[in-house]
Amino acid sequence: LTPTSAGTTWMQEILTLLFSLGDARPAKTIPNWERAPWLEQIYCREALQDTETPRLLTTHLPAHVLAPALQRSKAKVIYVARNPKDVAVSFYHFHHLAKFLPDPSSFDAFLTQFLEGTVHYGSWFDHVKGWLGQRHLLDILYVTYEELHQDLRGTAQRLSTFLGCPLAPGTLAALEQHCSFSAMRDNAMANYSLIPNEIMDHSQGRFMRKGVVGDWRSHFSPEQNALFNRRYQEEMGDMELPSQWPM
Repeated sequence: LTPTSAGTTWMQEILTLLFSLGDARPAKTIPNWERAPWLEQIYCREALQDTETPRLLTTHLPAHVLAPALQRSKAKVIYVARNPKDVAVSFYHFHHLAKFLPDPSSFDAFLTQFLEGTVHYGSWFDHVKGWLGQRHLLDILYVTYEELHQDLRGTAQRLSTFLGCPLAPGTLAALEQHCSFSAMRDNAMANYSLIPNEIMDHSQGRFMRKGVVGDWRSHFSPEQNALFNRRYQEEMGDMELPSQWPM
């Protein structure tokens, strides 16, 4: 579970390596949308059939849509969050690639829509608050994009414990190698380069653009930053977040 542009692909690759016990072949030969199907897509119906083996499913759906069904299930939920300023920048660039999303006229106009919650999948603030509100109702683990950057090994160990998926010898080393940004960016099974141009205009850039923390600083003007901070404080000031971002 993630808001948009928060590290979804990265988590898909990490979980693939954990469940394959460090064998990178599935991640190098099977597209990530087959390894971890999207609930929003009609093809996911087949993946929802009963099976004895663990299934990885991916979604951006908000809590008010999906949480009631999850509460009646045995699902383990991993929620990945990211500094919303970096989310806004990443999502803005994704709009240039994705032909199914409106082309933003400018970053300033897009940022206004982001803060108003009128972008695809709605308000980032509502999404995060909605899923944080499920902490006592679901078997849920919160992970941040920034944690993945700072301590990939430690986060993988947390995930392994949460999922009851033992770490095989060599899994962490294989995970660090395969799940580096450069490796994922060059992996056609993860970088969405297989998606037809009618859906994603690859001439407009790469799906995996930078993969850094704090890129918002090269995009936000002082005025935009002050506006964002005010809005963030209004929405999130009283929330107990698993991790605080430098705003």
